[in-house]
Amino acid sequence: MNTQVSAAAVPKFPAQPVSEYQARSTPGLPILALGIVGVILGVVLIIEHGQGTRAIVLSVVAILVFIASELCFHGLTPVQNGEARVIQLFGRYRGTIRTPGLQWVNPFTRRRRVSTRIRNLETSMVKVNDADGNPIEIAAVVVWLVEDTGKAIYAVDAFEKFVAIQAETAVRHIASSYAYEVGDADRLSLRANADEITARLSAEIGLRVASAGVQIVESRLTRLSYAAEIAQAMLRRQAASAVVGARQVIVQGAVGMVKLALNQLEQEGVVELDEERKAAMVSNLLVVLCSEQATQQVVNTGSLYQ
Repeated sequence: MNTQVSAAAVPKFPAQPVSEYQARSTPGLPILALGIVGVILGVVLIIEHGQGTRAIVLSVVAILVFIASELCFHGLTPVQNGEARVIQLFGRYRGTIRTPGLQWVNPFTRRRRVSTRIRNLETSMVKVNDADGNPIEIAAVVVWLVEDTGKAIYAVDAFEKFVAIQAETAVRHIASSYAYEVGDADRLSLRANADEITARLSAEIGLRVASAGVQIVESRLTRLSYAAEIAQAMLRRQAASAVVGARQVIVQGAVGMVKLALNQLEQEGVVELDEERKAAMVSNLLVVLCSEQATQQVVNTGSLYQ
């Protein structure tokens, strides 16, 4: 099945000039050690400041050492596994750190934490009309992750909310594009073609959230049913269809058994029946085989025709 989504179904979001790239960073442990040494050195300079001009010089040096140590500490940025740090300097994007561990960056930058772990989003149950106009209730779960942190932070206002709204919009559109169930095997239906429908749902959500740097791993329908106002009528229709289908199978089997019985009687020469008696036998066998009630045996004690 083709899982491509029509271009008209997805709005054309403007192209985003910001894309993720690696930020400049330095391993943080040596900088941490340097900062600790600076603090110790500053304390020693203050204690041994002496008097006069030497005291003033040592005090100024100690202050500068403390400032340098503070800058060393302020630039330290811990990065955990499954997260990234978006670096921003005076409002401009300066790259992303994905390397886990203690990193050191420009202490004057702002470091925004972005989770790159796989997330689950369960849409709320919505009521929408399917392609045949029947009201249905549908919900889905979407598995997604942030692929481009630059777009996630700067392309949209709040990417978590953006993903939630676009996922619900895609669910509504997919539900209204297909019928709940169809009798034609050439048409897709929400109930009978779950794999194809979810593949198209994932593709549409992926196109909608691509501008926010989000990747859709998969999506699955978690709720699919007729709305309450027509559920009983649809259940009766399904029950009637099931009864008709069962009757068809029973009749087909009964006809086959009757045909087999007549052929064996004729081949083995057990009894010779004219067309009228064959018709009577066929009628009796069909009644016995197709009846829902248990039949009672009748012993014929007369002649063959009475």
